[in-house]
Amino acid sequence: MLLPIDPVLPALRDALRAHTGAVLQAPPGAGKTTRVPLALLDEAWLGEQKIVMLEPRRLAARAAARRMADTLGQRVGDTVGYRVRMDTRVGPATRIEVVTEGVLTRMLQSDPALEGTGLVIFDEFHERSLHADLGLALCLQSRALLREELRILVMSATLDGGPVAALLGGGAPVVTSEGRSFPVETRWAARRPETPAAVEAAVASAVRDVLARERGGDVLAFLPGEREIRRVESLLVGGDGALPPGAFVAPLYGNLPQADQDRAIAPAEPGRRKVVLATSIAQTSLTIEGVRAVVDSGLARVPRFSPRSGMARLETVRVSRASADQRRGRAGRLGPGVCVRLWPEHEEHHLLPHDTPEILAADLAPLALELAAAGVADPAELVWLDPPPAAAYAHARELLAQLGALGTGDGRVTAHGRRMAALPMHPRLAHMVLEGARLGLGALACELAALLGERDILRASGPGGAPPEADLRLRVEALRGTDDRGAPASHRGHSVDRDAARRARTQAREWQRELAPAARARGAVAAGDDLESCGLLLAFAYPDRAAQRRPGGAQRFLLRNGGGAIFSAPQGLGESPYVVAAELDGRRPESRIFLAAPVSLAELEAHFAGQIEDEEVVEWDDAAGAVLARRRRRLGALVLADAPLRDPDPAAVSAALLGAVAREGVGALPWSEGARRLRERLAFLHRLDPARWPDVSDDALAASLVEWLTPYLQGARRREDLQRADLAAALLALLPWQQRAALDEMAPTHVTVPTGSHIRVDYSDPDSPVLAVRLQEMFGLAETPRIARGAVPLTLHLLSPAQRPVQVTRDLAGFWRGSYFDVRKDLRGRYPKHYWPDDPLQAEPTRRVKKG
Repeated sequence: MLLPIDPVLPALRDALRAHTGAVLQAPPGAGKTTRVPLALLDEAWLGEQKIVMLEPRRLAARAAARRMADTLGQRVGDTVGYRVRMDTRVGPATRIEVVTEGVLTRMLQSDPALEGTGLVIFDEFHERSLHADLGLALCLQSRALLREELRILVMSATLDGGPVAALLGGGAPVVTSEGRSFPVETRWAARRPETPAAVEAAVASAVRDVLARERGGDVLAFLPGEREIRRVESLLVGGDGALPPGAFVAPLYGNLPQADQDRAIAPAEPGRRKVVLATSIAQTSLTIEGVRAVVDSGLARVPRFSPRSGMARLETVRVSRASADQRRGRAGRLGPGVCVRLWPEHEEHHLLPHDTPEILAADLAPLALELAAAGVADPAELVWLDPPPAAAYAHARELLAQLGALGTGDGRVTAHGRRMAALPMHPRLAHMVLEGARLGLGALACELAALLGERDILRASGPGGAPPEADLRLRVEALRGTDDRGAPASHRGHSVDRDAARRARTQAREWQRELAPAARARGAVAAGDDLESCGLLLAFAYPDRAAQRRPGGAQRFLLRNGGGAIFSAPQGLGESPYVVAAELDGRRPESRIFLAAPVSLAELEAHFAGQIEDEEVVEWDDAAGAVLARRRRRLGALVLADAPLRDPDPAAVSAALLGAVAREGVGALPWSEGARRLRERLAFLHRLDPARWPDVSDDALAASLVEWLTPYLQGARRREDLQRADLAAALLALLPWQQRAALDEMAPTHVTVPTGSHIRVDYSDPDSPVLAVRLQEMFGLAETPRIARGAVPLTLHLLSPAQRPVQVTRDLAGFWRGSYFDVRKDLRGRYPKHYWPDDPLQAEPTRRVKKG
């Protein structure tokens, strides 16, 4: 049968004969996945080498290999085979290997030159998975450094081929297939269903409606995941409205048994109509025969980095416009079709134009480990369509170093890191599983890893029921109650998600089988699991989330990374001295803990001894108002032991006391009256001659606290000890001896007036020192008194007998000649017994009442 891709195959052959890279653009269903590898198998440049083709999903990889093998009339494993996680079907004669993306990176780690491979095909590259971007970057590096003849072909349904071709370099051509499609009528729902149950009911109703209104053809309905598929299946098969005669439901998702996958993909028997309930895998990667109608929930489950779990997890999101159009196109491959979209037409503009490349939003710890294992120290060494964000990548490497995957000195991958990279799981979980195997807890570690990679298997029992406690040990117990027939309906009063429990059990067993040889090689025991070790194993995966109960705060914890955490509802774990939080919501200032297990202090000290720091802490305590000295053992922010420290280093005590002074401010020091006045005099002189006299402002003194104050704090540890510090002496110590001698001459504390009185000079305003003196004591003085060797006249505050200012002046002579007479007139009326002469320059100064 001629497929839409066939007419462009000659152009593609020509492109790869002339270039080592090319881009093939072809819409979904054009046949590129199964036609292209076979069409290139006999090319001269390929010789006897093999073709490796990447598929983003295991189901699609198996299906593509089977379809190509059927085309050749062979079995899978002959000319065409596949390699996916935990399942390989290849033989000595295999020339085409269909692999999933994680498999390619492991192939590149073991053989960076990909010897024996002549062509690597990246299928469905528009999905922009993290592994696809990484695989392409590594292949381009291999071609540049080791295998210049290695061909790379990127195939995409919707991605703009220009940037990809530029990335491939060498003038890589873009070959385009227009495909073949028929008109598709699009119908929109009046409103978008808001809840999962409403989505499932709407899909079931739309499927029934399409079957009733459209004559002939199968129906393809898109749902986010297995759980929704099974619920819609139950609605269609056992619901109120039965399916029309001859119609049957065929689920299609990644974990489905092989025979059921084949049934969903194969054409329906004559006279029957197939309803395929599928995940996004049917969007582009698979060709499903007979589809004439599509029902689109508008939802997909995609990997997203979750701060709650510290790993990538599947989240349900709205599809992009590009994805919605790909789904719609599935209805128009055989003839005119129908697409029912379960959202209003006006919401189309709310959809993102394209899916966000995973590398821009994902947890980069797996990528950083893969690069380190490949000997790439800096991602800038490679070429990327979108380079990994620098901050996220740096954070990922910090985590890997903490897990022991990277050396703390050179940052290169360690032997332990290579073992982690060989395991098909997140680095956190890989580290936990390897450490668990070392301790004889490998099976328990695999169970925990499977549970953490799956949605919670425990749920509230019925509407309004209390949520299950956060204790992960309960989940392990429920998982162990699962057998080949399924999971129990409930565990300790909570419902069990049987599908999730079955998947977790299957995954844990796969990992145990994969781990067994390595565990035996390292002398570890594969049994002896102990539920009480759950917290220790979690601490290996989440070293940053070990947590210590706050004093007097049941349910409240301090995390090793310094953050706060709390159980949202009271529970037994909230009383534990130490726990490890596996899932948090990332809120500030306290994250809610959703999954955790207890860990003992002895376990932390035994297994994290190399990360525990012994320190002597000398610090100011505001509540005590003193410097406290403690000897502590610390794991990050967690204080594991704390005891008083006798005879602390005096320099450390002074530094802590000075730190408190700096925080409270120099102005809060207990300045005596004499010290304060000395400081004012120095401030006046600094204003007069900044180059010669020291700056004694708050800012300047705070900046030099150590130099000027430390010598006067000997033996001081408490706030009241500061009262004994001679601050005046400390200020004088700032002056060399010549300036000390000049201080009283330049800025005298007192000035002698005509009566012989020594009147204090007020320097509180350094711009204008003040002499406040009774007017009568200044009789006979012709000129204003001056300081600073005559450079600065004092500002005179001339006072009445009642010590109230009657005149402020810096020109005493002018006052006597002018305004004195007006002042005299007023004062004679108010103080008639006092002496108010007509000629103040000739009058005798007085301190006492004198009859005029």
